[in-house]
Amino acid sequence: MARDTDYQFIRYAVEGPLAWLSLNRPDKLNAIHAGMIEELNAALDQAQSDAAVRVIILRGEGRAFSAGFDLDMGIEPAAGQDPQTYQAAIRRELTRDFDLIMRFWDCPKPTIAAVHTYCLGSAMEMAAACDVTLAAEGCRFGAPEVRFGSGIVALLLPWLCGPKRAKELLLSGTDQVTARQAEAWGLVNRVVAATQLHETARQLAMDIAVNDPLAVRLTKQAINRGMDTAGMRQALRDALEIDVEIESTDTAESRQFNTILATQGARAAIAWRRANLG
Repeated sequence: MARDTDYQFIRYAVEGPLAWLSLNRPDKLNAIHAGMIEELNAALDQAQSDAAVRVIILRGEGRAFSAGFDLDMGIEPAAGQDPQTYQAAIRRELTRDFDLIMRFWDCPKPTIAAVHTYCLGSAMEMAAACDVTLAAEGCRFGAPEVRFGSGIVALLLPWLCGPKRAKELLLSGTDQVTARQAEAWGLVNRVVAATQLHETARQLAMDIAVNDPLAVRLTKQAINRGMDTAGMRQALRDALEIDVEIESTDTAESRQFNTILATQGARAAIAWRRANLG
């Protein structure tokens, strides 16, 4: 496998007709931050413009695929800042995150996610946005955003696993959905042994790569267009606006939670909320 480009937070390698994009912050469980977003966009540009690349594979280095977007990425309002200015800043940040996730959905070349150990939060949305998602045995999925008073950046789950499953997962904030559950719910295509994950992704990518690229591209386009005709794209945009409202609205509970989160950590903040249910 030839390493094409040196990045700081990802690895990009081309193997024949395949481009491998690897999240590379293993010490942070590949938490996605602004620098990684910038590099993923650059790598996707590179893969899309390379005529030799026919399939893009997304994976994670180290112990996990990704724990989601970095909690340190949030924008805090400045003292005396106008609420509309603050909301506009939140909208810009969330739109940047949304656009990255949807690049895998909209990419003219097929995208495959190969996930292991943890696939959480917006990293799960990114994996779900890929055309095919493979999961290693033992992988855990979930969307703990509501635990932290946050919303969902790209609300793909109702379209992929139905509203009942999406509500169960998203409203509970669980991070304990097993790979087999995710497969049964339609969030992943296939569960494989951890030792076979990358080879299975490689073989599937090669099965796609040998086909006529125009037919592959237009077939993907037709499927996506059908989803948009059913209203998916507008629904995602509407949900993004609701996420802006969630992230930019301050309450007494959220202020106390965030104070504990900043000073004592996530476990203490979640314990405080549980203790104050009444």
